[in-house]
Amino acid sequence: MYPQRPGMPGRPPMRPSYQGQRPAPGPRREHTPRPAPPPPPAAPPPVTRTITLAEGMTVKDLADKLDMRVKDLLKKLLDKRLMMTINSTLDTDTASMLAREFGADVQMRSFEEELLQEDSEDASPDDIVTRAPVITVMGHVDHGKTSLLDAIRETRVAEREAGGITQHIGAYHVTINGRNIVFLDTPGHEAFTLMRARGAKVTDTVVLVVAADDGVMPQTKEAIDHARAAGVPIIVAINKIDKPNASPERVKRELTELDLMPEEWGGKTVTVEVSAKKKQNLDLLLEMILLVTDIGELKANPKRNASGTVLEVKLDKGRGPVATILVQDGTLHVGDTFIAGPIVGRVRALIDDRGRPVKSAGPSTPVEVLGLAGLPQPGDAFQTLADAAKARQIATFRQGQAKERALGAKGGRLTLESLQAQIAEGGMKELPIIIKADVQGSAEVLADTLTKLTDEKVKIRIIHAGVGAVNESDVLLASASNAIIIAFNVRPDRNAEEIAIRERVDIRPHSVIYNVTDEMKKAMTGLLEPTFREVRLGVAEVRNTFKVPKYGTIAGCMVSEGRITRAGDTHARLLRDNVVIYEGKIGSLRRFKDDVSEVKAGFECGIGFERFNDLKVGDLIEVFVMERVAVIA
Repeated sequence: MYPQRPGMPGRPPMRPSYQGQRPAPGPRREHTPRPAPPPPPAAPPPVTRTITLAEGMTVKDLADKLDMRVKDLLKKLLDKRLMMTINSTLDTDTASMLAREFGADVQMRSFEEELLQEDSEDASPDDIVTRAPVITVMGHVDHGKTSLLDAIRETRVAEREAGGITQHIGAYHVTINGRNIVFLDTPGHEAFTLMRARGAKVTDTVVLVVAADDGVMPQTKEAIDHARAAGVPIIVAINKIDKPNASPERVKRELTELDLMPEEWGGKTVTVEVSAKKKQNLDLLLEMILLVTDIGELKANPKRNASGTVLEVKLDKGRGPVATILVQDGTLHVGDTFIAGPIVGRVRALIDDRGRPVKSAGPSTPVEVLGLAGLPQPGDAFQTLADAAKARQIATFRQGQAKERALGAKGGRLTLESLQAQIAEGGMKELPIIIKADVQGSAEVLADTLTKLTDEKVKIRIIHAGVGAVNESDVLLASASNAIIIAFNVRPDRNAEEIAIRERVDIRPHSVIYNVTDEMKKAMTGLLEPTFREVRLGVAEVRNTFKVPKYGTIAGCMVSEGRITRAGDTHARLLRDNVVIYEGKIGSLRRFKDDVSEVKAGFECGIGFERFNDLKVGDLIEVFVMERVAVIA
C-alpha cells in the first residue's frame, strides 16, 4: 500500500490517456548545424630558395635570413606549441622545419664558416695576400726530426728536451729570401691525425724525414699513410748523409716501392739530401718547400677577423689557461673577443714563438694567447668577432651540444652493418680499411685481396697496412678517415682498445683470410648475418713455466684483470707482443694443488692448454666468450 497523504487519494494518479488525441504542439526547436571539421593543414609552399644557417642561430637570425618579420616567425612557433623569444637559440631540426614552412631549404654551416662567408663577400680583391706555408715534420723515431728543425732555426731546442724527445707541439717560423715558412714540430703523426679527426686542416705540406743510414722504417710507412689520408703533398728530407754507412740511393729505392718516386728518377716526389748535424743543404730544402707550396697558391686576407686553429693548450700556474694557436687568416689583435670551440675569451696578451710579447699576429703566425675562460681542445677552430654577446651565446650552445654528445652515443661512424644500410639506400660508397697483421706477407695478401673486391657499389680503399698490434695511431687514423680496422691474428693494445670504444671505431678480429673476404662480400651485397662480439672475461700474465708429466707445460700466472675461467663456452688465446700465438680451450686450471673452475684478479694460478705447450714468460693469456649481436638496421 502506498502511504496516504492528506488531500490525496490512496492510489497514485494514472497517466492520462490521450485516446488518439495528439498533444498540443510545443514551441518548434531551431535546428543547430554541426560544427564543420577543421580544415586539413595546408601543405608547405614549394621550395623556392636555399638559405645558409650557422650553428646556434637565434629566432631573429632566422627571420633576417628568411627576409621576414620576427613576429610572423614567433606566431608560427606558437602554432607549433613552441614558446620562444626573439633571442632564443634554435636547434638544427627546428630551424629547418621553420624554414621549410616558408618555402626555403636549409644548408647548415659552422659559425666560423658563416663568418668567413660574410667576410669574403665584404673583402676587396686587393686585400688578398700570399701567406706563409705551414709545414709538419714527420718520420720514424730517432731519424732526426727535431735536430733538423733545430738546425734550420739555429736554436738549441733538442738539448732542452728530455732524451731528445719532443715534449709538446711547437710551432716556429723561419725566414729565407725574405719569405716565412712555419714549422709544426709534432711528437708524432698521432697528434697530426688527432687534429684531422677533429676537423682541423692546418698543414699545407709534410716533410718526411728518413735517415740515410736506416732507410724506410715502420713509422715512416705510417707517416706516409697519414699524410696521404690528409691529402697533402710530401717532401722527403733524407737526413744523416754525413754518416759513413749512409745510402741515399737505397732510401730512394725503398720510397719508390711505396709510390714515392723521386723527381730525378722521373717521378713527382721532391727529395733533398740533408745533414742536420753538418747543416748541409738546409737552404735547398727550404727553397724546395717554397717551390712546392707555391703551386698551391696559398692566400689569406689580413684585414678580416682572425681565424685559426688551436694547436695545444696548457694550464699555466701564473698565467691561467694558455693556448698556442696558428692564425690561418685575418689578423689577431690584443683586446679581440674570440671563441675557441666551446670556450670564449678576450685576448689579454700575445706571445710569439721566440717568447716575445706582440700586439698583433697575421696569417700563418703561431702565437700563444692569454685570456681564455677555460681550456679548448687541440684542433678546435679559433675565431675572433666584434659581438661579445654573440660569442657567449655560441659558446653556451656548443657547451650544451658537448654535454648531449657525452650523454649519447657518438653516431656517424662507419661499420660493416651501417655500410650495408647505406648500400641499400643506393649510390657508390667508399669503404676505407686499415689492415694490421702478424706478418708482412699476410698484410700484403689481405690488402691485395680486399682491393680486388671493389665493385660498382662499393670502392674499397686500403689507407694503411702494417704489422703488429693495433695501436693508438691506427685507431686515430681510422677515426679521422672513418675507416674499419681489420686485425688479422693480432689484438689491439690496451690504449688502442679504450680509444676505439670512445671513438666508436669498428675493429674486426680475424684469423682466416677467407673469413675476412667472405664478411666483406656479404656486407657489400647486403647479406651480412648477425655478428658475434667478443667479450673479454679476464687476462693473466705468465710469470713462470714448468713441466708436468701428465699435462705438458703449465704456466704459472698472475690474474691481472677480470677472472680466468674454463666453464661453459669460454675460449682462451695466448698473446706474445699482442700477436695471437694460439687459440683454444684451457685444459687445466689450478690453485696450488686443487682443480678450480675460476680464479679472480690478484690471485695466482696454474694454466695449461689442451695440446699446446709453447708457453713463455711474459706471454698474456686472454679468456673470452662470444656473444651474438643482431645486425643494426
